[in-house]
Amino acid sequence: MKRAKISIIGAGNVGATTAHWCAAAELGDIVLLDIPELGTVPQGKSLDLSQAGPIMGFDSAIIGTSDYADTAGSDVVVVTAGIPRKPGMSRDDLLATNARIVSKVAEQIKHTSPQAIVIVVSNPLDAMVQRLWQVTGFEPRRVMGQAGVLDSARFRTFVARELGVSVEDVSAMLLGGHGDTMVPLTSCCTVGGIPVAQLIAPQRMAEIVQRTRDGGAEIVGLLKTGSAYYAPAAATAQMVEAIVRDKKRLIACAAHCDREYGVGGYFVGVPVVLGGNGVERIIEIQMTGEERAQFDKSAAAVRALVETMERLLGG
Repeated sequence: MKRAKISIIGAGNVGATTAHWCAAAELGDIVLLDIPELGTVPQGKSLDLSQAGPIMGFDSAIIGTSDYADTAGSDVVVVTAGIPRKPGMSRDDLLATNARIVSKVAEQIKHTSPQAIVIVVSNPLDAMVQRLWQVTGFEPRRVMGQAGVLDSARFRTFVARELGVSVEDVSAMLLGGHGDTMVPLTSCCTVGGIPVAQLIAPQRMAEIVQRTRDGGAEIVGLLKTGSAYYAPAAATAQMVEAIVRDKKRLIACAAHCDREYGVGGYFVGVPVVLGGNGVERIIEIQMTGEERAQFDKSAAAVRALVETMERLLGG
């Protein structure tokens, strides 16, 4: 049986750790790529990871490269490329810089892996996935952003800790943009099938929701010199698994919504069925009035972010 080919663009912490999770689960053969200016860093990380195979018991072939030709014919491409915000850099500077980086990556993917399904992890996520779709011209179902799996995992972690239960028994769904305006749906959160509202008081739940929204910033504040990568990479690997193994997972990701939820042609976090064909369908669910208002506000923030990006790029 032919193994899937998974290419990961960006060999930093998120990209390399995604390669780690994918290899450990034997999801396919892996190509880890980064820019030539990094020298042989992708090759070094790939060789190191390959040598873990005999110990951990995986046979995935793993190579590092700076040549997109090595990624040709990929089944799944994960895009983590981009730079973090630096001192003195405005949000617009970061948005424009990463949009240009993602545009170049998109052109390469379009040329080397025209049939691939693409998962975007680069930030600002909602604008970057929109940009990659614009440049590749791929069917919307084959382009998505990783956000909802990570945000849901953070929410589930905090709920489980609050109640002293296993994270496996907490089910949650987060929608909207990836950032301050994300919408944790407390109406859909259950613990062992029990609605969370029966277990956690409203005020305490509001605090957990806010901590979830601040989850990435909290980790940045603790690390001082970087941002989260274990959980973002694990979330990405779960999406890769759903695709290469055709799992039909019902999870949240940034998917292209037109009439769905009245979004009007943007990538916003929504529940989807993720399988071998990519986003196989978008699930429209009933929200409370407050949740719907928050979702609409979040979708409007995504539209504004994309419009700013397009202005900065000159169209």
